[in-house]
Amino acid sequence: MKKTLLYGVLLLGCCTLGMAGLAVSADKGPAEMTLTSTIDPAPTPKPARFPHAAHQGRLECAACHHSKDANGKRVAYSEGQKIEKCESCHNSKAGMPDKVNTFKNAAHALCRDCHSKTKPELAKCTVCHK
Repeated sequence: MKKTLLYGVLLLGCCTLGMAGLAVSADKGPAEMTLTSTIDPAPTPKPARFPHAAHQGRLECAACHHSKDANGKRVAYSEGQKIEKCESCHNSKAGMPDKVNTFKNAAHALCRDCHSKTKPELAKCTVCHK
């Protein structure tokens, strides 16, 4: 009886940990996002609609997400890493190259470049900026 109870408790513990792991891995962020700059706002702000879930269905997280090391150099995304707001690094105060020195520039460099290569008809401004 004691062994059965012990095995039952162990099984319950394993199931609980497994379900918690699934819940964490299932959090892939919002399905739809509105991207707008708060640190370096444009004179005429044009928020961009971003269908996050649609991109997740076709791309790996590392296609867009990354982090940086202590020297500010880009470090590739690794599964489970905390996703920071792009703007936390891509802003005019961070001293990055002009192509990615603001959230707007970084998004345009990444998104328009990818759209131009994969589906040129999606590289138009009005696709994201309604």
